[in-house]
Amino acid sequence: MAARLKEKYNKEIKPALQKELGIDNPMAVPRLDKIVVNMGLGEATQNTKLLDPLVGDLMAITGQRPVTTKAKKSIAAFKVRAGMSIGAMVTLRNEKAYEFLDRVISTALPRVRDFRGVSTKSFDGRGNYTLGLRDQLIFPEIDYSKVEKLKGMNITIVTTAKDDNSARALLKAFGMPFRQGA
Repeated sequence: MAARLKEKYNKEIKPALQKELGIDNPMAVPRLDKIVVNMGLGEATQNTKLLDPLVGDLMAITGQRPVTTKAKKSIAAFKVRAGMSIGAMVTLRNEKAYEFLDRVISTALPRVRDFRGVSTKSFDGRGNYTLGLRDQLIFPEIDYSKVEKLKGMNITIVTTAKDDNSARALLKAFGMPFRQGA
């Protein structure tokens, strides 16, 4: 079974984007490449037991086992040694990426308190968009009673678009709620 958003992309969004952006080759139309979900946990340097619930939450949210990220350098001021586990990340591709983006847009973002839309300035210049979330409780997969510590996360949406305008048009077609007038 194909992801709902991927079917919509192939049937409706791709032809509309091709026309809107004036692209002749259908293979040159921007598409979703991958989504990287990253949670950093600075307090894990003092207490490594904090990392297990973080990994469990990230696995529940994405449906894929996260990789623990390790420090590359020792930084004495932060009490970090090279090789210490300081976070977790997941890379989603193909069907899982479309499924996750659909869940973020349709269920998670509307649950954010005082939500006025996501920033239009979070593009990196090469067609990638990074979205920062303050807590993991906006995802329905997380059980509120089992969460000890609120942790934020970064969701980076990597597209094949060459510039920000093409990526913005793609995400807007997917239904990303951008902030008005910003």
